[in-house]
Amino acid sequence: MNIFKNIFGSSENQNASESKINWIPLTDLGQLDEIVKLSNEKPVVIFKHSTRCSISRFALKQFENEFDLDDKVVPYFLDLIEHRDISGEIANRFNVFHQSPQLLLIKGGKSVYDVSHNDIDAGELKGKL
Repeated sequence: MNIFKNIFGSSENQNASESKINWIPLTDLGQLDEIVKLSNEKPVVIFKHSTRCSISRFALKQFENEFDLDDKVVPYFLDLIEHRDISGEIANRFNVFHQSPQLLLIKGGKSVYDVSHNDIDAGELKGKL
């Protein structure tokens, strides 16, 4: 197998359906209202992913390999190439600067933690819960 496939995965279009995490696809602006409401009961994670970016694929794969928070957070996955409008609204609504890849932790209707690129780390996220 090619070294790049080992590092970045074999799929150019990795998406939520290929993951061990039970991602909820974020495909509609109305889901942001649901996320805000849900975050009052349980923390919500949003992973913003670019299917055209090898750095984003690497960050996603590493995060998924380290992730063990299924019972502690509700994970949402945004393909920001397909849903640029939602990505923009996330930046506005949660008062964060748009990045890709980017991980946000939503609690009490607000982003309490956001990181991007190499700073995306499941262990760090666990410490923010």
